[in-house]
Amino acid sequence: MKLPSTALGKATGILTVVVVVIAAVLIYFEDEDPVQYSSMTEDIRSLEENFRQHNRSCFILGASGETGRLLLQELLQRNIFSRITLIGRRQLTFEDKAYENLVQEVVDFEKLDDYAAAFEGHDVGYCCLGTTRAKAGAEGFVRVDHDYVLKSAELAKVGGCKQFHLESSRGADKNSNFLYLKVKGQVEADIEALGFDRFTIYRPGVLLVDRQESRPSEWLARKFFGAFSPVFSSMSIPVQVLVKAMVSNTVLQPEQKTEILENKAIASLGEKNAAK
Repeated sequence: MKLPSTALGKATGILTVVVVVIAAVLIYFEDEDPVQYSSMTEDIRSLEENFRQHNRSCFILGASGETGRLLLQELLQRNIFSRITLIGRRQLTFEDKAYENLVQEVVDFEKLDDYAAAFEGHDVGYCCLGTTRAKAGAEGFVRVDHDYVLKSAELAKVGGCKQFHLESSRGADKNSNFLYLKVKGQVEADIEALGFDRFTIYRPGVLLVDRQESRPSEWLARKFFGAFSPVFSSMSIPVQVLVKAMVSNTVLQPEQKTEILENKAIASLGEKNAAK
C-alpha cells in the first residue's frame, strides 16, 4: 500500500530527527584506544585448539534474542566448549541436529535464588539479556537490564564461573542523565565489583541486524547506518561481527582483568577473525 504524501513526509521527518539525535549522541562518545592483548599476534586457530583441550563449559543468557541466537550459532560452529547451557525463561526449540546436545535451564528471573544450581559448573558466561523501555516500561527495563543481569552474574560467580562477557552499549555511563546509558553503566560497575577472574564489556554502537521482533525506531536507524556504513563505521556494527569478536576474545589473553571493548575494537577483532 502506498503511503499518502503527508504520511511519507512525516515519516521522513521522523527519520531525520532520529538519525540526527543518534549521530549526535554517538559522535560525543569517542572510542577509547583498543584493548591490548598479549596474544593478538598468535594464530586464533591454535588458541582455539588449546582452549578446546581443556573441556570448558559456558552458559548463555538471552539466547532467544538476536545477539544471543547468533552467538550460539557461532559457538557451535567454532566448537570451543564441551558443553553449552542456555539459561532463560522458556524452553527454546531447535530443529537442526547441531543443537541436540545443548543443555537448557528454564528459570524464573524473579526468583533466581531458587535456580542457583543452573549457574553452577560453568567456566564462561555470556550475557546478551536485555529489553527496552518501550516494551517493559522504565521499571521493567531496570529490572531486566540491571537486576536480572547482576543477580545472574552473582550466581555465576558463586557457581565457579571465571569469565563473564557482557553485551552492553556504546556510551554506557552510570552517571549519565539518560536512563538507558545509566543502567548499562551501573550494571557494568556492579558486575566488575564481583571480582571475576576476567570480565569483558562489549559496547557496540547501533547493531545492524534484522530483528525478528519489530522495533520501528531501531529499524530506521539500522537502515540509515547500514546504507552509510563506510561513513558511520564507528557508530554501527553488524551483529555477526559482534558475536565473532565475543567468541574470538574468549580465547585471547588481555593485559587487564576488566576490559572494555568499544565499537571500533569490537569491529577490529570481529572482522579480523571473520574468515576463521
